[in-house]
Amino acid sequence: MSRIGRLPIEIPKGVTFTFAESHHKVSVKGPKGELHQVLDPDFKVTQENGEVLVHRPTEQKRHKAMHGLYRALIANMITGVSAGYKEQLELVGVGYKVTAQSNVLELSLGYSHSIFLAIPSELKVQAITEKGSNPTIILEGIDKQLLGQIAAKIKSLRKVEPYKGKGIRYTGEFIRRKAGKAASK
Repeated sequence: MSRIGRLPIEIPKGVTFTFAESHHKVSVKGPKGELHQVLDPDFKVTQENGEVLVHRPTEQKRHKAMHGLYRALIANMITGVSAGYKEQLELVGVGYKVTAQSNVLELSLGYSHSIFLAIPSELKVQAITEKGSNPTIILEGIDKQLLGQIAAKIKSLRKVEPYKGKGIRYTGEFIRRKAGKAASK
């Protein structure tokens, strides 16, 4: 049995969980919003005593692989609608700037042009520029998958280089630095 898949998921107060067996669709509604996920028709989801359990039908390799996945997806949905998710990115480099206006990011990353990136309406974006610190992008939303995908997309616009550490990184991320050229005598 999957170590992750067999764990029960606790439903916090204010969150409603429904599983429509006819459509194999999980719906989670909470104070921050509503999320839906379609599951494989073989899997059963039960709700008992304020907990959700995911049951797999057989010991096939495919079912074993998807058991933990579906449990994690449902747990992420419940956390998202109750507490939400937040991701912070910082721009490290001379002259790097960011501004956010109505879910459109304008990034100046040392290229000859500015980059405009439209953020989906499901996410809230905020750009903070304070004197003496690196510009910061804050993404907030209820869908962990979408949040991670957009954060990775922003990060890929200017990857962190290993010599000076310039680029876009997650706040608090450790960058392994390389030594530069040794000075000749």
